[in-house]
Amino acid sequence: MLQRFSDVCPTGRARLRRVPSAILFALVLLSSPVLGADVATTTDPLTERLQPYLRLLSGQQQDFEIRCRAEVPIDGNRQTIRIRLARQGMDSFDLDLEHRDYEARIRRREDGTALALPKHNVVFVGRGQASAADSLAPGGLTQRLVSTRTTVSTYLPLLAYPDASAVTAALKSLAGMTYDAQSRRGRLDGSATFAFEADGSLVVRTDDAVVTLAISAPSATPPGLDDWPGLTQSKVPREELERTLVRGVRRALEILAPSKVLTSPSQAERQTDHGRLQWIDGHRVVLLSGSPAEIGRAHGELLADPAQACIDSVLHTFGTVQTIRTGRWFRHDLDAAFARLSPHIPQRHRIETRAMARALGLDEDLVDSLNVFPELFHCSGFAVFGDATGDGKLYHGRVLDYMTTIGLQDAATTFIVAADGQIPFANVGYAGFIGSVSGMNAEAISLGEMGGGGEGKWDGVPMATLMRRALEECRTLDEVMTLWRESPRTCEYYYVFADGKTNRAVGVAADPDSIEFIQPGQADPRLGDGIDDAIVLSAGDRLKTLRERVHQKHGQIDAEVGKWLMSRPVAMQSNLHNVLFVPADQVMYVANADHRHPAAERPYVRLDLDALLRSMGDRD
Repeated sequence: MLQRFSDVCPTGRARLRRVPSAILFALVLLSSPVLGADVATTTDPLTERLQPYLRLLSGQQQDFEIRCRAEVPIDGNRQTIRIRLARQGMDSFDLDLEHRDYEARIRRREDGTALALPKHNVVFVGRGQASAADSLAPGGLTQRLVSTRTTVSTYLPLLAYPDASAVTAALKSLAGMTYDAQSRRGRLDGSATFAFEADGSLVVRTDDAVVTLAISAPSATPPGLDDWPGLTQSKVPREELERTLVRGVRRALEILAPSKVLTSPSQAERQTDHGRLQWIDGHRVVLLSGSPAEIGRAHGELLADPAQACIDSVLHTFGTVQTIRTGRWFRHDLDAAFARLSPHIPQRHRIETRAMARALGLDEDLVDSLNVFPELFHCSGFAVFGDATGDGKLYHGRVLDYMTTIGLQDAATTFIVAADGQIPFANVGYAGFIGSVSGMNAEAISLGEMGGGGEGKWDGVPMATLMRRALEECRTLDEVMTLWRESPRTCEYYYVFADGKTNRAVGVAADPDSIEFIQPGQADPRLGDGIDDAIVLSAGDRLKTLRERVHQKHGQIDAEVGKWLMSRPVAMQSNLHNVLFVPADQVMYVANADHRHPAAERPYVRLDLDALLRSMGDRD
């Protein structure tokens, strides 16, 4: 059902990290007008050339059509993207996007909105009223698409200037624009050029991209909302459809060009009943205790903003891309997966999730579905102990390579959870998500997983639920192994389980039909020859490098070497978080990605589970 965003969005993370001035300039010109001031006449040559675009931005011209042709490198090849935007009055517009692999058409009319995917022969249609907060109505749309969490907001003041000369001056100041009237050519910020062609079009060039903009009159008779010959109609609530698109674009801009609100977040500590938010060396840590309902409520109250960012990333940004890729409405896929997974979720987890949803002010069914968002990771993991380490202790490394491209790092949180009647544990996770993919409990059990295949095999316990159950319920490695044997499982996953009390570890290969435990030193055709006192799991060249490193440092591995084992290229560019567990000491070292660096290139933060639990008053 799902695919990594970096596979869906082939431009790659390196290109997504920067938004060139030329693209920002094109975005400003394509933005829907929000003001009604007249554009003043001027004799400035650049202003005269920009006048048609400024008339659109100022709101003086409400009916127009603008076309954009962008030639950009994707996967090493020059590819073409075509965009057409036609506006008709205050409520209606058509937006068409075409690429050789994907095609999407948005049609908004006063009585409804449609998202058509011609390559999949389907159109999603919503009727009725739309939410004002997430409306696609052209009036004020730019403000709804651009938040203070993106540097794109820096350019919004351009739209507030009442005359063309002021806008031109602002462009010269903000974007370093220069212009030669005789050649009708100029430069933006030293890295891009632009030219006004004889036909009136505007061409913006960078070293690796060309964007062409052209304005024309709109069609006198725009097509109706239901005018989609040959396409099958699928009904979606209009409010949901417009919210998905608005929040998806807004969150994408925050990810592509984050402002300091995201890159340097406030580190104010907060407290509520049964919960406390604190920061340790810049790392967000949330301590939760009590009943499932109390824990869920505290989670939502303490992490409202990062939880909403996480939800927007998954449901709206990833969901929009996934819908375009598959031709299926993403929320429908999530709900279908949840219907099959939910019978296997403990009631205490359902209570916690719904309490969190209420605290966030969100639909409980939606948050339920999002919490079984299936993870298909490309990860690595190891456990070394005994003769492999310098001090004989067990070190368990976990590399999570997944979805930095949708900004999950903005919600990165380590949870310290002491639930009534359960074993306390640490969960290296994300705001708004109660399951576990990396964790350690107070009984010195540590767990990490790696994704395989088997998409769509949802008739079992969600992987992240099973991981959390093990942290809450298991005191020995044998108990963890028994839990996996006896539980109905989903998809295909690989794991490293470890027990710091006994210096034991095991690798696991599991799918719905079979489970295999790989012992230290055991040879395996997927992993190579066994290594004494070690479990090493990865794939391809990453596995080769990790094995070489373990051999090289065998007998010398400690915490610092353990972190080095997880460095690039064992960790991928999509490396979301790394954790080195030292379960016997109840210590873990955590690194999270930011918007510029994978986790492996970020500093590690030392977290002491025992000390954090004592600070909660749950241990003597």
